[in-house]
Amino acid sequence: VQLVESGGGLVQAGGSLRLSCAASGSPYYFLHMGWFRQAPGKEREGIACINTEDGRIVYSESARGRFTISKDAAKDSVSLQVDNLAPADTAVYYCAADGAWAPLVHQILATETSGYQLDAWGQGTQVTVSS
Repeated sequence: VQLVESGGGLVQAGGSLRLSCAASGSPYYFLHMGWFRQAPGKEREGIACINTEDGRIVYSESARGRFTISKDAAKDSVSLQVDNLAPADTAVYYCAADGAWAPLVHQILATETSGYQLDAWGQGTQVTVSS
């Protein structure tokens, strides 16, 4: 599975961005997808994931309110809307995907303990928020 993110860039504080992620080469009928981010000097954190079979959405506690994940019309494609951006949101944003739902949720919520590796990660897209 290959993932390609787009939509990152430089934005002023208070602005919004819409990130997109498109998957290709998936062997699964349903490929569940999610977003993570990693700020400089910090650990990667989960943002949200979406079950592409039934539409369930899970947000991490820190992402509630300003982040909205959604399925795009194209198969195996999702977007992340980020509103009211702040300099603290400056990070590389990564898309990830897996054929199984539960492991992706565990990764988003940072409750994964088995060492499970998700099927695919994107290369990341930089989001920089200026004050």
